[in-house]
Amino acid sequence: MSSLFNVFDVAASGMLAQTVRLNTTASNLANVNSVSSTPDKVYRAREPVFEAIRQGWAGNGLSEGVRVAGIFESTAPAGRRYEPGNPLAGPQGYVYTPNVNPVDELVNMIAASRSYQNDVQVMNTTKQLLLKTLSLGQ
Repeated sequence: MSSLFNVFDVAASGMLAQTVRLNTTASNLANVNSVSSTPDKVYRAREPVFEAIRQGWAGNGLSEGVRVAGIFESTAPAGRRYEPGNPLAGPQGYVYTPNVNPVDELVNMIAASRSYQNDVQVMNTTKQLLLKTLSLGQ
């Protein structure tokens, strides 16, 4: 039965990872319309990178999960628009826009939300299995 308890750890690590993914996506979408006078100062899309983890537990098995290895900035080039009336426009009249693709970000948001929901369902199913196991002794 101890292995069923480890499912909670695995699902919780997945939920934490997807929370970071959702927060990163929200930050990217919040900055999609920001501009800067130079490409060095413009917002860069961010993307979390995950890695699998294994941690031992008191028994003869392993509990696997996921953790955020880091949040990295995209290396894609920034966009450039000619807006000479913009107060942030450079000397040539250009403003630089983030390299955020709103469609990709919405897909990330949907995928992260569904993954989070799946982890919640795993926890609920495990809880039901544990309760049924406990009721067998009655």
